[in-house]
Amino acid sequence: MSSRTAPPWPLVALFTAGYLAAYLLPTTVGRLDAGLPLSATEAGSIGSALLLSSAAAGFLLAAHVHRVGPRRLARTGLLLAAAGYGTAAVSHSIPVVVAGAVVGGFGSGTATTVAATGIAALGAPPARAESRAWGSDPHGASTLGLLGVSALAGAFYLTIPHLGPGHGLPLAAIALTALLVWPATGRLSSPAPVATAPRETGRLPHCGAGLVLAGGILCWSLAQNSLWGVSGRIGLSQAHLSEVTVGLVFAVALGAGLLGVIGASMLGSRLGRALPVGVGTALIAGCIALSASATGLGTFATGEIAWNTLYPIVLSYLIGLAASLDRRGRWAVLVGSASSLGTAAGPLTGSVLAARAGFPAMGTILAAGLLAIALPLAAVARQPGGRPLLRGGVRRRQGVQATVVAVSTGGAMGAIAPADTSEQPVVEIPFDTTAAADQGAYGTAGPRQTTAASGPGTP
Repeated sequence: MSSRTAPPWPLVALFTAGYLAAYLLPTTVGRLDAGLPLSATEAGSIGSALLLSSAAAGFLLAAHVHRVGPRRLARTGLLLAAAGYGTAAVSHSIPVVVAGAVVGGFGSGTATTVAATGIAALGAPPARAESRAWGSDPHGASTLGLLGVSALAGAFYLTIPHLGPGHGLPLAAIALTALLVWPATGRLSSPAPVATAPRETGRLPHCGAGLVLAGGILCWSLAQNSLWGVSGRIGLSQAHLSEVTVGLVFAVALGAGLLGVIGASMLGSRLGRALPVGVGTALIAGCIALSASATGLGTFATGEIAWNTLYPIVLSYLIGLAASLDRRGRWAVLVGSASSLGTAAGPLTGSVLAARAGFPAMGTILAAGLLAIALPLAAVARQPGGRPLLRGGVRRRQGVQATVVAVSTGGAMGAIAPADTSEQPVVEIPFDTTAAADQGAYGTAGPRQTTAASGPGTP
């Protein structure tokens, strides 16, 4: 298989290593609570610090990947992840565990940033799109990354409970994954410089809709990760399930999330955006309330699995909406940043609500918050700033790259590559100079495509 049609496996591997910490968050927080002299709130705070550090890496490094070099930055991130999580895994000193989680989180965020910018830079399909291997375009590569991290996290959920107690096992699993991905970085190389279009001036378009969307997705991500951060404790302490059973439920739920990713891709724009966003958010609210009030296997498994199925579907439409509000991608970056902040604050918020009000009341509060923002989000989705797909415009296989660019600066759970993006018509952009030799993502050949959502601050 030629380099032009070969899937970018190094980027997929880096994507998997970067996102694994967020996917293992429930068991990590739960074991910190059980294995160390920490309260539930303090354990949730460590989880939030880990995710916040990961998000900070994306904010700080997204615009510098090409200058520093993807290979150097990826190796630095993997080393930080291995050292940070490894140190936290073998230590029983709370300050050392906290410091290790923060350092490891920054390493995970660094790896994710390199992977996301590389995936966003993947070239346009060749003349015959059918000849391109699955995974050699941004949407396919992101989907492969999601499949990889979900499968790996599911395997860990099935095996870690059998390996013994202690807080170190999930952290050691993340550190080991970072070390195993290290050889793949040898195939990363900086792409050739590409001429850029002149900068545009002017204020942000659709300010009202953009602010509503940014505030709404912050609350939306906060609610999702508030439950995810304490789901392990709900299954163990309230539903009275064994750790093996809880791990099995999480593995099945992650598999259902894969079906959600595929379902979002198949559904596309058939229903518009308002209906999936509004109704989907309302259904997620019900799933959160059901899971938080679970007292047995049936209700716990139903709530978790249904929730993980719906989550990626709705998220894909929200990120696609952000990309449609400004063709330079400024709203996409701002909305992605807001989503990352909500993700980072989720575990602490969930732990505080659960400690003060109990799990059922926490679920009710989170569900009420989601219902309150469902209508404003649906209203924004009903009047997007972007244009729908038109005949003669960009085909879906190319247009979906705008969505990948939109999420490339986000945190752990904000980087899901959505499938429904309102495509923009092709616009010729004048170049000041003759473009250098085109090259695709790191280590892959192919022309680089300028997407409608790209802009300053977007990798």
